Amino acid sequence: MTDAPIRLQELQKHYRKKVVLDGVNLDIPAGSVVGLLGKNGEGKTTLIKCALGLIAPTGGRSEVLGENSWQLTAQTKARVGYVPQIVQLYPWLTVRQAIDYFAAFYPKWNDRLVGELLREFEVDAKQRIAVLSLGTLQKIAIILALAHEPELLILDEPAASLDPAARRDFLKALVDIAVDGKRTILFSTHITSDLERVADRVAILRNGKIAYDGELADLKEQVKRLRITARAPIAPGFTIPGGFRSRIEGNEALISVREASPELLSSIESQLEARVRVEDLNLEDIFLEMHHD
Repeated sequence: MTDAPIRLQELQKHYRKKVVLDGVNLDIPAGSVVGLLGKNGEGKTTLIKCALGLIAPTGGRSEVLGENSWQLTAQTKARVGYVPQIVQLYPWLTVRQAIDYFAAFYPKWNDRLVGELLREFEVDAKQRIAVLSLGTLQKIAIILALAHEPELLILDEPAASLDPAARRDFLKALVDIAVDGKRTILFSTHITSDLERVADRVAILRNGKIAYDGELADLKEQVKRLRITARAPIAPGFTIPGGFRSRIEGNEALISVREASPELLSSIESQLEARVRVEDLNLEDIFLEMHHD
């Protein structure tokens, strides 16, 4: 397996005067499960489509499994699974016919896995595509992406239309295929609780660039919230090294910080004659703090 199945270098995408991607650098390590986070409109779908060669970048370079994304060979495409945000299938086909149609394009196809997922997702293979709900269409797209057991799996908001029970089944299937570390998974989502259950890495897209790329555990260890209670009122402009969001009221302050080192805490306590309590944050809290304008 390629060391970095997805490699983006100074990737740019502009739509006329609108800059969506502004020099994205991102390597997805082999065998990792990476969650791509970003607010709506930040460019997650654009990044994924550029990475897959579905749209041409304005500048920079994108590689998938060692090949230029814009020139992927049929052999490499057969090693990739993709679930788009908007699922489009031939409406006149039944679910079974759609599965058989897609199976014909792949040299490897796991019918047993398809059967298991149809049962787990409670999808009737005899139904026509035209009558299915958005949630059921998304289930089928997930099944089609998993059936050829791809080396690289890319999913764009894969659970957005699923109900809680279906989301649980999907996450279980995702964990099952990722557990051996032989596949690389990149998925975008706005549901941070889902990401925390399955991802080992996170990439955060903000203002057209990658604001964070690394281990999820490291991010949660680094970013903390400091609750400060001082003897006297705290100056409204009070700042600390590594702080990126402050809320100050009287002699109390809440400050989000990238590293709460013992030296920093000691400095605050001494400077303000204050008590400082370090609070852990979950991924949703961290994401909201980092995206606060």
